[in-house]
Amino acid sequence: MAPAKKGILERLDGGEIVLGDGGFVFALEKRGYVKAGPWTPEAAAEHPEAVRQLHREFLRAGSNVMQTFTFYASDDKLENRGNNLQFTGQQINGAACDLAREVADEGDALVAGGVSQTPSYLSCKSEDEVKAIFKKQMDVFIKKDVDFLIAEYFEHVEEAEWAVHVLKSSGKPVAVSLCIGPEGDLNGVSPGDCAVRLVKAGAQIVGVNCHFDPTTCVKTVKLMKEGVERAGLKAHYMVQPLAFHTPDCNRQGFIDLPEFPFALEPRILTRWDVQKYAREAYDAGIRYIGGCCGFEPYHIRAVAEELGVERGFLPAASEKHGMWGSCLDMHTKPWVRARARRDYWEKLKPASGRPFCPSMSTPDSWGMTKGHGDLMQQKEATSEEQLKQLFQKAKVNI
Repeated sequence: MAPAKKGILERLDGGEIVLGDGGFVFALEKRGYVKAGPWTPEAAAEHPEAVRQLHREFLRAGSNVMQTFTFYASDDKLENRGNNLQFTGQQINGAACDLAREVADEGDALVAGGVSQTPSYLSCKSEDEVKAIFKKQMDVFIKKDVDFLIAEYFEHVEEAEWAVHVLKSSGKPVAVSLCIGPEGDLNGVSPGDCAVRLVKAGAQIVGVNCHFDPTTCVKTVKLMKEGVERAGLKAHYMVQPLAFHTPDCNRQGFIDLPEFPFALEPRILTRWDVQKYAREAYDAGIRYIGGCCGFEPYHIRAVAEELGVERGFLPAASEKHGMWGSCLDMHTKPWVRARARRDYWEKLKPASGRPFCPSMSTPDSWGMTKGHGDLMQQKEATSEEQLKQLFQKAKVNI
């Protein structure tokens, strides 16, 4: 028998660096397996080969955690706005667990079952109703015996607290990740206060994911860490940012950018940007380091390579990659061989190739959060009249 793997807390308590994976919904949307808009993960049941392959690529790149492809897999989200699917939430969550476990067992990786924010919370459903949604997903995770649980992508700390209350009843380690920046959640609760509330709710790992770039996310986790330490509490810290530069974002993050979601490519991080991020996260005391939307396996490989000395090894994918471009010494063209050095790539300021485009955008700022009429969700498809009203509001908000 293979030796038992160390659990997530055993690894973090021992000072190990744990590498997360990347952004499955964005990666699989680009590959033709996820529909933008609902962003739901039925591909786990519809196209398991696609999900399995992406897990394998992240494992090869260095990921220590295979997160179940269960983002937005609560029943209320799967049924939201006319999203008629052939599979139940239970089937999707179960299939996602099986795929993550299959690939995790091919290496030294753990399986994390994940829940995320719900349409029911935005629609002002009760605490009991929202918690029942989380529990339904958690029951599948317990049955499938995932290694730990993650509550991720929460804009409101209150809903994240409710998720933690449910997940900690499993007896498994709980991580929680908000999609907030330095300004705090959408109700103005500061990152430090958010973190304190989540640790008191029972989370052992706290941090942020999505909505902002690495620089902003690392800054936010630093604020969370300061708040937890100021309160005399202890926690481990995680960060899984976007693979997009977002210096022009407001509190809502990248979904307010006019390029979201179909024109974000000019903002993509290079592998060298990611190496800088990995170092900044490590120096900030963050030991669970991964990525969210836009992060591809080569980005995770960059994290693994930047922290290779600290981890004591490189991932299998580094067999096909020279550190800091060293593999270019094999190129046929001499001017490309001349780029086989660290100082070249560290100092490079990449051009966009778009001479008539601005470097920054003006985000939408509709200022809506839980309780606003336009954020009330529905099972029925969005009507033509509802769209006309939104188009008109968009013109007013330009």
